[in-house]
Amino acid sequence: MSRFSGLLHETLVTEMELHRRYVAEFGITADELEAVPMSPVTQGYTDFLLRMAELGDYAELIAALLPCMWGFAEIGERLARGRRPADPRYGRWIDMYSSPEFTQLAAWCREVMDRVAADLGPEGRSRAAAAFLTSSRYELAFWEMGWRCEHWSV
Repeated sequence: MSRFSGLLHETLVTEMELHRRYVAEFGITADELEAVPMSPVTQGYTDFLLRMAELGDYAELIAALLPCMWGFAEIGERLARGRRPADPRYGRWIDMYSSPEFTQLAAWCREVMDRVAADLGPEGRSRAAAAFLTSSRYELAFWEMGWRCEHWSV
């Protein structure tokens, strides 16, 4: 439980602080940020994760959460090996997601999934794999949403 508490702390405090600093640099207040409606992909992804937490089993929940941690750590590490971006905001993002603290949390999440999956039967593995795949698709859609500046059309 303490490891999950640490993961929650890193997400809600450390990681979100980086994003709050970004919006402040663009002159967006915390109240303005909170008032922005979720994009369609963000809403769908959030609803999916909440459904997994409510209706899925432990393996499905871990599988659904894993692509975010794993993906951001993987991208952060790959970008850290390249040339440093001129814009310091990109550098701060890379530093956050390639940091030993973040990459160790991502590795721990993979280890948890491996341990849980080892005890699953075929049906449980199938459900966990489906949750992982759906979450991975939402991760890709999330990146695309940002690139395309997706919003609700109505």
